[in-house]
Amino acid sequence: MHKEVIAEMVKGFEIAISALRKELSRVRTGRANPSMLDGIRVDYYGTMTPLNQVGAVKVPDPRMITIQPWDKNMIAHIERAIMSADLGLNPSNDGVLVRIPIPALTGERRRELSKGVKEMAEKTKVAVRNHRRDANELIKSLQKDGEVPEDDAHKAIDRVQELTNEHIKKIDDIVAEKDKEIMEL
Repeated sequence: MHKEVIAEMVKGFEIAISALRKELSRVRTGRANPSMLDGIRVDYYGTMTPLNQVGAVKVPDPRMITIQPWDKNMIAHIERAIMSADLGLNPSNDGVLVRIPIPALTGERRRELSKGVKEMAEKTKVAVRNHRRDANELIKSLQKDGEVPEDDAHKAIDRVQELTNEHIKKIDDIVAEKDKEIMEL
């Protein structure tokens, strides 16, 4: 019974870490990355549609993102959506392709982004710790109800702590990598 509790806790850890990775992929690093545009929706004939579904998003070089819309009439809508997304990007077009130059980050902006990344990491760590707390409480209640022997309960609680430490380290590693990417000139 306690093994199911631990398995469920690990599943919660993985979901939290996956959410952190997705959030971090949207953080601008001074290098072009198509995932920077993931949250942008374009008015496609009255329907708000994700940007990557109205055109081909490509990265021809480290400082440029291009979008080639499948419908040429969408160019103005795409530009408007990118500007209103408040990402600090200024798209331009040549009638066929929308070009988005990625400006270099200033030192101050890099520090702000780094601070934001660390805040995201801390929220994820809190989520992991909440899963740990829930698992520990469940194991203790199973022990109290007599469903799990005392020795097994203590071993399970120790295992919960080991897994928590492993996942906290994984979060720290992910954030250190992203921080390095942000601070890279």
